[in-house]
Amino acid sequence: MDAIDRRILRELQADGRLSNHELAQRVGLSPSPCLRRVRRLEEEGVIRGYRAEVDPAAVGRGFELFVTVEVRRDREAVEAFEAELAGIPEVIEAYRLYGAPGCLLRIAVADSDAFERFWIERLTALPGVNEVNSQMIMKRIKEPTGLPVE
Repeated sequence: MDAIDRRILRELQADGRLSNHELAQRVGLSPSPCLRRVRRLEEEGVIRGYRAEVDPAAVGRGFELFVTVEVRRDREAVEAFEAELAGIPEVIEAYRLYGAPGCLLRIAVADSDAFERFWIERLTALPGVNEVNSQMIMKRIKEPTGLPVE
């Protein structure tokens, strides 16, 4: 990956809707070589996809929390927990962690009552769950803007 590829990545992370023509201008290429580079970056899995950034409140998911979950530490329990977790739409991010707690989730629901129902009906009912702790997000200080590409 060279400096032009890195410029392409920075530009697309800032605005994934750039036309190839605009992108080419910004990185100092003509459109054809720029498009070839973008396609190569996509084929190699460097660019994994494109998506719209949606306002959580606009779709009824403005109440966000970080939830830590301690799962029983055996392979069967962890695999069952992760398999079921993957299909729950309220879980918008999930990470298995080293050490304790074993899992960190980002949850998006409508409000506190919706989270209580989710906690009781879904989260604590997942296989292998030993402990659940939650922290409500008061304010997002820094929005995700992509990875630093040096």
